[in-house]
Amino acid sequence: MSQSTTSQSTISLLTTAVYLADEAATVAAGRALGECLTPGVVVYLDGVLGAGKTTFCRGVLSAFGHSGAVKSPTYTLVEPYAFSAANIYHFDLYRLADPEELEYLGIRDYFSSDSISLIEWPVRGEGFLPSADFIAKVLPEGHGRRLELIALSKKGVSVVQAFTDKTG
Repeated sequence: MSQSTTSQSTISLLTTAVYLADEAATVAAGRALGECLTPGVVVYLDGVLGAGKTTFCRGVLSAFGHSGAVKSPTYTLVEPYAFSAANIYHFDLYRLADPEELEYLGIRDYFSSDSISLIEWPVRGEGFLPSADFIAKVLPEGHGRRLELIALSKKGVSVVQAFTDKTG
């Protein structure tokens, strides 16, 4: 695992990375991250098609008690999950033709202090999405993948630090 801290404005940003050898490691890393998430957090998921972003989300959801299949909401755009700790919204904006379509979806209603948002392909919703607290990059590497977490806010720094302490 590598870690670096840089200063931007008054927020100290934190970055960490870990190698994930297989699907089980990807789910386990998602679960470890899920255990660090608090309501009100917005996560941008970055990575090429098929990199393992939805597999990673399955791990996040398992930390909240979900034990079923997790499908990518490629065609529905959003898949809601209700838990006692938080409502989690898994977005996949890959097939979004125009970011303005998010207005018709009622996008603003999904982001609240009691929800957690996991957003795949956030660049497709640019201008209509709230800022991310951190970015989770899932990148193919060798026979596995590399997970990079990049904090962008104070909340994001707290989550990334908690993940680093947990997986350290």
